[in-house]
Amino acid sequence: MNTKTKCSWCQGDTLYEAYHDKEWGVPIHDDQLLFEFLILETFQAGLSWITILRKRENFRNAFDAFDYKKIAHYQQDKIDALLLDAGIIRNRLKIKATITNAQAFIKIQEEFGSFNSYIWGFVDGKPIKNHFKTMEEVPANTPLSDTISKDLKQRGFKFVGSTVIYAHMQATGMVNDHMVDCFRYKEV
Repeated sequence: MNTKTKCSWCQGDTLYEAYHDKEWGVPIHDDQLLFEFLILETFQAGLSWITILRKRENFRNAFDAFDYKKIAHYQQDKIDALLLDAGIIRNRLKIKATITNAQAFIKIQEEFGSFNSYIWGFVDGKPIKNHFKTMEEVPANTPLSDTISKDLKQRGFKFVGSTVIYAHMQATGMVNDHMVDCFRYKEV
């Protein structure tokens, strides 16, 4: 029996708990993983994260392991195949946005040397450590996620509203939103 206190949002589902315990909030500096989370977050818009998490492997298979260089060159035949893939979220706008976002991602790499340098530059390379005691305290977005969202949109990204970006910041460790009594709070 696990006696460790953890964030309430993940409790009761083994996949959710594993994601919480091993990945969520861990600072990510790898462009490939940053892109994966960005795309998963864009597909999550309007849905629950557990829905995306359950389909994550299907997404990896369907989107060539989130190889943004390949995705940037997807043609209509690949879009058509993705729209038939029941293992993913078959939303035409989100699929097209993934291609657009891959292209914009590469442009950011060219300008900043890496997407990591660009995105982590918004927090001076250091995670923001919040001190929340209840889930009700956790915001859906912040002025910083508003700023990042606006900048990404100006750079051509789609489906990157402030709420999506804040979720991305949480997932990739730019902010530590584990509850203060969660065992992961001090670990990440």
